[in-house]
Amino acid sequence: MKKTYITSMPDHIGAFLKASECFSSLGINITRVSYNKAVDSHTLFIDAEGTEEQLRRADMELEKIGYLGNNGDNRSNVVLLEFSLKDVPGSVTDVLKLISEFNFNISYISSQENGTDFQYFKMGLYVDDSDKISSFLTRAEKLCKVRVIDYDRSKNVYDNSIFYNTYVLGLSQMMGLSADANQELLININLAMQTLDEKGLSPYKTFDSISKFAELLSLSKGESFAPRISTHTISQNTEIILIEPPCGSNTMIIKSNGEYLFVDSGYACYEKEMLDIFRELIQDFDTIKKKILITHADVDHCGLLPMFDEIICGEKTAKCLEKEYNGLDGYREENSLHKPYINICKILTEYRPVDPAKVVTPWGGAEINDKPLTQIGFYNFGELSFEVYEGSGGHLPGEIVLIDYLDHIAITGDIYINMHGLTERQAKYNQYAPILMTSVDTDPKLCLEERNAILQRLGVGKWQIFGAHGFKKDYSVNV
Repeated sequence: MKKTYITSMPDHIGAFLKASECFSSLGINITRVSYNKAVDSHTLFIDAEGTEEQLRRADMELEKIGYLGNNGDNRSNVVLLEFSLKDVPGSVTDVLKLISEFNFNISYISSQENGTDFQYFKMGLYVDDSDKISSFLTRAEKLCKVRVIDYDRSKNVYDNSIFYNTYVLGLSQMMGLSADANQELLININLAMQTLDEKGLSPYKTFDSISKFAELLSLSKGESFAPRISTHTISQNTEIILIEPPCGSNTMIIKSNGEYLFVDSGYACYEKEMLDIFRELIQDFDTIKKKILITHADVDHCGLLPMFDEIICGEKTAKCLEKEYNGLDGYREENSLHKPYINICKILTEYRPVDPAKVVTPWGGAEINDKPLTQIGFYNFGELSFEVYEGSGGHLPGEIVLIDYLDHIAITGDIYINMHGLTERQAKYNQYAPILMTSVDTDPKLCLEERNAILQRLGVGKWQIFGAHGFKKDYSVNV
């Protein structure tokens, strides 16, 4: 059994030694340690492995020596806030009264005139109950504009003993997450920082990238969710509707002979927005049988799967979805470089694994993937007849490509996308995964071979290539 401890380490010589001795005496193996005083001078992360009883006893021992206790000066429970107050006498008094009402102690305060009608008071507050801060913010926002301060090392360093709590609270508030998600988010943010730090990326670059990624997700919700939607005629009775959200994968709707097939589904955090679009495009959406085909098992392609009745995919993708449903790591999480980002992504977008009973696998997998693309079967829908190919896992194991040689259509997932067809916001969104995963591909060289293999398989004529990000690509093959 494994467990991550987020400990508040006393700031004195031999502090970590005491924790290590605690685990050692109980026969518990420490599998990971992360502590960076320049980032947060008190928060220490320890991954430990032992039996349930051993870990229970460790909880008790660590609390005894002050690593897990909520004593009065637990600096890991400080949050940094900014209050926008009118620059008039006594404007801060109501805020101070509210702070006193909640029994919060102030650890840090800074304010000065800035030539405007407002002053920005920055305050660090000791918070001994994480539920209280949410109630406090709701009350405080009735008095003035208040925000959790963004972490940016290019500006002032306020207090490196309060970073993690403040940073995670800011992300959680931005995305409207429940308090239960905060600890998992904190653990994975630290793991991302440590993993990328060992690869030479500055911790501050990691934190900044995660913040900007979350901000893009948040800014694209509600009324700001404005995907590019286009319709492409394939034949007299067949058309493809391409929905391109600002963040996440495209969703295709293939309408043929009066039936509908969806391809890929975007992020779970946009469920309401996408449902509104589906109902506008398909009048009887709520009553039809909802079928979706997914090109691979990435989180930004599978967020809406629970709303569908039938999920069509290859065997490897089905296996990945089943592992996630059973609480195990999917293919991305099995890659140590990709795991932190994927877990952060799942938390921020509120991803839910889908019931494997809904999954249908019409084709077997490639027995030997010794070529970039291997044909594994066929798939017919309405007027369309696709040959189905499985990639060798360059982007992700289980990835599939569908090619209709009669109608000159290729559905390529993330193996081939139209980089020149991205909107400005899509291009911004696509910046962050390569930073936080080091590469969006499991094997970039192999993915390039797969990409070239797709183009080599397209015969003479004019083709429409539908990738999973960006606009359709018009592609011509001459004799």
